[in-house]
Amino acid sequence: MHFLAKFDNEDSEINVRLEQHDERIKALIDGRNYELEVSFPEPEICLIRNGTKIIEARISRQRTTSNFNVSIGTDSFAVEIIDPRRLKPNASGHGPTDGSVELRAMMPGKVVRILNAEGSQVSKGDGILVVEAMKMQNEIKSPRDGKVAKIAASEGATVAAGELLAVIE
Repeated sequence: MHFLAKFDNEDSEINVRLEQHDERIKALIDGRNYELEVSFPEPEICLIRNGTKIIEARISRQRTTSNFNVSIGTDSFAVEIIDPRRLKPNASGHGPTDGSVELRAMMPGKVVRILNAEGSQVSKGDGILVVEAMKMQNEIKSPRDGKVAKIAASEGATVAAGELLAVIE
């Protein structure tokens, strides 16, 4: 996966390959390999173990699924993760206004609920489906007003990172 990450409005490109096995994750970030154990003992609390080092991160999601506030110790960061496969921005940088939009899984997980069926009219921000990844449920929302043209995954299905979940027209 290739992401653009903005930390406190500073752009950083991140190349990530994730493999998830239970709570263990293998990640390739900017050419460096990491084998991590990740757990969420409480909502918004993430424990990351890298060898003998354990990091506690408090992660709170802002209004959209790509904006987060992350606190590690006394440091706090505003983080925006942009997946170029998910949305192709228009000239204003706010995503497509016409044509189809593909919604894809950001990481491996399981579809636990479909909130809007094919053919449903949706508004920007309406939930389309819910994917559980790393014991957290993530609502995948419509990036614009439109119609659900396709639901590509069924409830209970396991999905891979980057896999097509739905199409909005």
